[in-house]
Parts: sequence; structure tokens; C-alpha cells
Amino acid sequence: MTVADYEYTGLMAEAWDVLRGDTSRWEDRFFYLEVIQRSGQPVLDVGCGTGRLLLDYLAQGIDIDGVDNSPEMLALCRAKAARLGAQPRLYQQLMEDLDLPRRYQTILVPSSSLQLVIEPARVKEALARFYAHLLPGGVLAAPLMTLWKEGEPLESVWEKSVERPEDGALIRRVARSRYDPAEECEHTEDLYQVLVDGQLAAEELHRRSPATRSYTQTQARALFEQAGFVEVQLFSGFTFDPVKPEDGVFAVTGRRPA
Repeated sequence: MTVADYEYTGLMAEAWDVLRGDTSRWEDRFFYLEVIQRSGQPVLDVGCGTGRLLLDYLAQGIDIDGVDNSPEMLALCRAKAARLGAQPRLYQQLMEDLDLPRRYQTILVPSSSLQLVIEPARVKEALARFYAHLLPGGVLAAPLMTLWKEGEPLESVWEKSVERPEDGALIRRVARSRYDPAEECEHTEDLYQVLVDGQLAAEELHRRSPATRSYTQTQARALFEQAGFVEVQLFSGFTFDPVKPEDGVFAVTGRRPA
């Protein structure tokens, strides 16, 4: 994969914020704030996208930078920042090839973005780059998901439609996924549509095969520990409660030795 071969493009990028809606009360927002308060600044937001967390934290006076591999998502982030009178430091890079001028006390990889790296060797490279960009004693925090468990359906489909506030157009996403237990990966197909006055104005089909790698809790812990992180902890969802065996979504933190 190269920077030119990025996923979040076209209607997927344009529809991202509209379909997500108000994210100000999302649990991860408060979880990462607590991580930053505990481990310190400066902060790096990996996969910052359109700035959901980055711009929020920047407005609170947090010293935070952002990196993403999609120039279109970064352009949307800059446009939002300009409307807020903010000037974030943003970089266009792959997390597996991360090479930034600063080192950080806290690195966040929200929205399970690490799972978009499919090849195990490249995942290890990403962890190594995070480790290298942390100051001694710095903390890495990343949520991970177990995408499938024995007995669950291997295929799913869901749909979401939201009216775009600025012009009343209907933005629709129809998402299909298929999980391959042998690969431990999910394959996805997403149809994005824009409807104006009930008529189809634009449409794009985005396929990614494979799209997302699944992690068990054991695999997630091993990933961090093999990268050299210590005090590795798994939390239940976006709380600071210890992870439970049945948790399919869990946050992982690890510290670079001082």
C-alpha cells in the first residue's frame, strides 16, 4: 500500500462527518482525555481523519498533532479547523512508515484504525514506529475489536441514511461485510449515495478485500508486548475497568520504558 492507495476518498470522505453526526458524547472522547491527563503531552492522533478528536482537544489547549494517509480527510480537517480559527499540525503518512519531526508523550490510534493494517509484518512495523515516536515513559493507546466469535453470522448488512444539514440532500450508506475465520479478516463493500429530492445525484461503491483484521484479547496483548511495551493493560470498552472475557471491543494501553 502506498499513500496514493488510500481508502478514505470520494463520497466516503465527503459523507464521513454527516453519517457520524454528533460525536461529542462518544465514550472514547472521554477515555482518551483521561489517558492524556494521566500520561501527558504532546499528543499524536494517528488516523485523525476529519479531526473529530484532534480539533476538540486542540480547542481545549492540548498540544496535539494529527497524521492520516488520506489527503481528502486531511483537507476536510483543515477546512473545519479554518472555520474554528485553528491551525493544527497535520501530516500525510502511513502509520507503518511514520516519520515525524517530534516525539510524543501520548500516542492515540482511535477508531480501531490499527486494524486497517492487514499484513502482520506491517502491523509490527506500525507498532515499532509508534514506539520510536514516543518519549521515554510515553503511552500508546489503541482500541481493538474481535470482529467475529464462534456461532455468529459470517455475513452482515446494514444501512444508514442522514439528511445533510447544509442542503437537505440525503446521504445513504449501505454496508456489507463478510468475515473469513481462516484469515481472521473482514471483507467489506460499501455503497455511498447522494439523493436530491428523491433522485440519485451521486453514487460510489467502495470495496476492500480484506478490509479489517480481527484481534482477540490475547493477540492484542501479545502485539503490544512483542513491540517492547510494558505495563500493557486491556480495558473493557472505553472505561478503565479491566477487560472482561466477553468484551468484543477493548482499549489497550502500553508504556515505553523510561
